[in-house]
Amino acid sequence: MISDRTLKMITHHEGKRLHPYRCPALLWTVGVGHVLYPVQGRMKIEERMSYQLHPEHKKQFTEDEVNALLAQDLQRFEVGVARLVPNALGRQGRFDALVSFSFNVGLGNLQRSSIRMKANRGDHEGAADAFLKWNKAGGKVLKGLVNRRGDERRLYLS
Repeated sequence: MISDRTLKMITHHEGKRLHPYRCPALLWTVGVGHVLYPVQGRMKIEERMSYQLHPEHKKQFTEDEVNALLAQDLQRFEVGVARLVPNALGRQGRFDALVSFSFNVGLGNLQRSSIRMKANRGDHEGAADAFLKWNKAGGKVLKGLVNRRGDERRLYLS
């Protein structure tokens, strides 16, 4: 389970919104980075803008609703990180950084990443440095992702 410190860090970087919005990758999102329609992630970026918000989501969500979505999402990513990088278990900083990263980019990207490969080989400096390469959304470097990856790198090495 991630630490309270990391929960606050994820919430800080993702932001918390009670109304659905499009994230920088043009996915419909609500709460703390909860993607409403995972199918959008498999679409080409140009096609995502034509995907409409479903009528049942055209509302303001409550704090309880977004907190419940976040708890469900985090549980899935915690289980995924434990499976993909088993040596992170018992290393709170490493585990937390990997959960934050995969929460943002997805478990599939963690699975294919050099972060995972290096972490599983025990190259923790290399794994930490590899976080910094993941600083783009929609093909553009974003300052928020540069900042987030720096925080994740520091957390991984803590």
